[in-house]
Amino acid sequence: MEWTKDQPVLVAGAGISGTNALGLILGQGYKPILYDSNPGVDLNKVYTKLGRNDFEVELGDLTPETVRRIRFCVMSPGIWLDRPFVKQLKAAGVPLLSEISLAYHFSKGKVGVVTGTNGKTTTTTLIGHIMEAVNPETYTVGNIGKPYSEYVLKTTDQSLTVIEMSSFQLETTDDLIPDFLVITNIRADHLDRHGTMENYVALKKKLCLKQSPDQFVVYNGDDPWLADIPELTKARPLRFSSHQELEEGCFLRGSMIILRMDGKEWEICRTDQIQLLGMHNYENVMTGVVTAFALGAPVDIIRRQVLSFTAVPHRMEYVCTKRGVKYYNDSKATNPDSVIKAMEVVTPPAVLIAGGFDRHADYREMVESFRGKVKAVVLFGATAQDIENCIREVYPLPVTRVSTLAEAVRAASDQAVAGDTVLLSPACASWDMYPSFEVRGEEFKRLAKEEKE
Repeated sequence: MEWTKDQPVLVAGAGISGTNALGLILGQGYKPILYDSNPGVDLNKVYTKLGRNDFEVELGDLTPETVRRIRFCVMSPGIWLDRPFVKQLKAAGVPLLSEISLAYHFSKGKVGVVTGTNGKTTTTTLIGHIMEAVNPETYTVGNIGKPYSEYVLKTTDQSLTVIEMSSFQLETTDDLIPDFLVITNIRADHLDRHGTMENYVALKKKLCLKQSPDQFVVYNGDDPWLADIPELTKARPLRFSSHQELEEGCFLRGSMIILRMDGKEWEICRTDQIQLLGMHNYENVMTGVVTAFALGAPVDIIRRQVLSFTAVPHRMEYVCTKRGVKYYNDSKATNPDSVIKAMEVVTPPAVLIAGGFDRHADYREMVESFRGKVKAVVLFGATAQDIENCIREVYPLPVTRVSTLAEAVRAASDQAVAGDTVLLSPACASWDMYPSFEVRGEEFKRLAKEEKE
């Protein structure tokens, strides 16, 4: 696709992603048109953030005249591709680009992508943490909460950019060929948007299809959905495993994390030396270790950085202790599998707060994981009834239904006694009540800290 400054570029969505894309386009001399289907969007916020208002805006229905004028459309990840205006663009042959694709066009240096269902943010952050000690020009961006377009102009030929990418972003990212790709794992998620597991898995794998032999892909060697990676890509396949010793890659031998590469073997550290809890986090560490080594990081620096790495916010984040009750914020647990992983590390007995946006998930395996860990559940949000039905069928527990997170924290605190844990691990996205899991998590932390001593 030819990029020209003569034809306008449509930016769909006036949120964080769209606004940052708009700023990048304006700064590079292109002519953007900001479009949002919400006629009541607050444009003053956009103008204030950008410090300018010298661009076209179209709200409500997208006019055929605008569709005829534009060269391509930059899509915000929150916009579903079955929206009427998106169908309108597709019918007219207008290319759809993600904000990631837009920024990639201006990027310099090496670029890597981390995707998968769970562990993306921790893995992205860890790779960045290790590589910053080797290359100060290391940037971690993307779905991690830092729009790529906000940082891309800082990159140089010596830079390393690590991008966390969701399946939503991958839908409209076709021209990015990463120097390295990491796929953490595959679990059922976002099927309300993607339709089938096959569609979802194909999105997670798509970037490896165009990689070349001088690039590499790191993937979970225990995940059956990823077993065909070597057949799909020309890139060097590298695995990590918590269940088997590998000829090449990173794996667990007892409690020791082992790196075996290029005919040599190193002991990185024991799992009890890591400042993260749970097998899923040990897998995140193994992913970061093999990726950093393949990028040229020395083993001694990898080891040092792994041992100094701490948990990311909203993922089993300790908040406070009140009346002997510990409060943990796991708002990033936006699917049932994430809650299962939380159950592996939570200190029982726990009062669990769960519920949120309905993505038609199956909660049976999650509820099974409550055995011996959860003594009561407080539910709120759109999925409360579905989760309660599953609890009553699979593993009966006391259930309290509330309308707000404030009521949930109050109800959980009332049921918890000294030695218990109150855990927010929703199993659902936040979009029925909050704009993001971060906002939900921050409110939980505030409410927990306001509980009586």
